[in-house]
Amino acid sequence: MKIIYLLSVGLLLPAGAHAVDLDVRNAAEFERCVSASAKLERLATDMKFVEGPQWVPSDGGFLVFSDIPSNELKQWTDKTGLSTFRNPSGNTNGNTIGNDGLLLSAEHGGRRISRTDASGSVVTVVDRFEGKRLNSPNDVVMSSDGAIWFTDPDYGLPSDPETKQKVGKELPGDFVFRFDPKTKVLSAAATDFKKPNGLCFSPDGRRLYVADSGAPRQIRGFEVSSDGSLKGGEVFAKIDKGGPDGIRCDSEGRVWSSAGDGVHVFSPAGELLGKILVPESPANLAFGGADMKTLYITARKSLYAVPVLVRGVR
Repeated sequence: MKIIYLLSVGLLLPAGAHAVDLDVRNAAEFERCVSASAKLERLATDMKFVEGPQWVPSDGGFLVFSDIPSNELKQWTDKTGLSTFRNPSGNTNGNTIGNDGLLLSAEHGGRRISRTDASGSVVTVVDRFEGKRLNSPNDVVMSSDGAIWFTDPDYGLPSDPETKQKVGKELPGDFVFRFDPKTKVLSAAATDFKKPNGLCFSPDGRRLYVADSGAPRQIRGFEVSSDGSLKGGEVFAKIDKGGPDGIRCDSEGRVWSSAGDGVHVFSPAGELLGKILVPESPANLAFGGADMKTLYITARKSLYAVPVLVRGVR
């Protein structure tokens, strides 16, 4: 059964919270995720193109996210609102918090994965594969063993106006990478994606989900072996509006994906349970707040938030 609550979709929300618009496909299951009475709030707007939200639990908790064209990392808190976290940012896209509590960033401009150390200095973690420069790292996560996983499509590279070829591309494709910080070895974990984009681990760390925003716009699921290699890669879910970009898991194993019309929520088996409709097309999302039950959504020029009923995982 498909139930749609339409209250403001298609209209840019004014300041303040407003009833969320939901497209419900499995009422019994989706009601466990989002309340029909929840409010969607636009927290900030008038940015250029926002991405890469990540909740940082230190210092009382705050959200870091990227404004890619502005070459800036932004910060948002309940108390102080919007401010600048870092400028310049290397045109950072995705961000994550490592097991050591330090911020890892996927830099388009720097063509690297960087780490912000305890002093605030930004250092390169990895920027080359087999002697060749990375394309433009897009999103990044860390597994429980400390390995850094990231996607490297060429979206951040300029195109030649005549040939349409990417300028400065050194790698033969767009890969999913795994970097072992102990051995300093960078491995191409998956090489058969069109445009690998967002990625996230299941709560137990045994499955890795990777969004492919190239045709046919789908999310694939892999089994993670003890040696860090991937098995499987079957299609987990397809996005019916726009394409998948940022993805996250909640504590019960559901996958939450950005899409053209909002945030799509899938069961661990890949069933579409429902959608949170958003006035601007989301690019990424992250769970945050003290209880990890606030969903932050970066959508074009704005940052949104909606309370949810389940805890997210990093």
